[in-house]
Amino acid sequence: MATNIGMMDSAYFVGRNEILTWINNRLQLNLSRVEEAASGAVQCQMMDMTYPGVVPMQKVNFDAKTEYDMIQNYKVLQDVFNKLKIEKHIEVNKLVKGRPLDNLEFLQWLKRYCDSVNGGIMNENYNPVERRIKGGKDRSSKGSQKITKSLQSNNMHNSGSGEIVGLSKTYGPKQARTGGGGVGNSSGEIQVLSKEVTDLKLSVDLLEKERDFYFAKLRDIEILCQTPELEDLPVAVAIKKILYAADAKESALLEAQEYLSQNLNADVVEAEDGR
Repeated sequence: MATNIGMMDSAYFVGRNEILTWINNRLQLNLSRVEEAASGAVQCQMMDMTYPGVVPMQKVNFDAKTEYDMIQNYKVLQDVFNKLKIEKHIEVNKLVKGRPLDNLEFLQWLKRYCDSVNGGIMNENYNPVERRIKGGKDRSSKGSQKITKSLQSNNMHNSGSGEIVGLSKTYGPKQARTGGGGVGNSSGEIQVLSKEVTDLKLSVDLLEKERDFYFAKLRDIEILCQTPELEDLPVAVAIKKILYAADAKESALLEAQEYLSQNLNADVVEAEDGR
């Protein structure tokens, strides 16, 4: 079962489209960007699908918009990880910011973990829509019912005086007059946003090409270190310690340096004894 997955693992080279397809197919959602899963609710439900009944779905808020609400979802997720003894630290402060790369990496890890548990086979007996109703959606619908009842009571209260709640005699014409200007402004905003989207797509493409370039270099180094003539050499072992480190920690480099230093010193001692 995969819990500690190194950054060189193939899990971190699964593309955004594959991740989104995985989420949408299993949870019957329609996400178009990985950052839409920044609230943590999707991750909670993926764990609920992998381990039915383990996640307290009534505590999961699918309508979370504020960082506070999102953090509550991640607390639920971390509690589930602790219960299942999954050694994975969740970078909540990064994820709730909605940055695409941070959320993509966490979802890549989650997909790899879930696939290692269920072999990548979807649980056909799991009803994601029904389970979501037991989560935050249920609370939000109750809240909307309360608001609706409150509005209805206000309408009934004011109808006796002949007033229409929330409307004035001048509201209609004013809305009509501002509508024309709004269309012009919207058109300009759409053009600006379209340009921003195009620029972002170009940036993402460049980043993906750069990532693939460096991954190919690292893969070449890995293959070289795995050759029978070199794989047992101290330098090759030290390099593999860095490549296969579970997390991007400085300790991996220190460990490799310490290993290399010990082996080189041992070689020097042996050489001196041979004299």
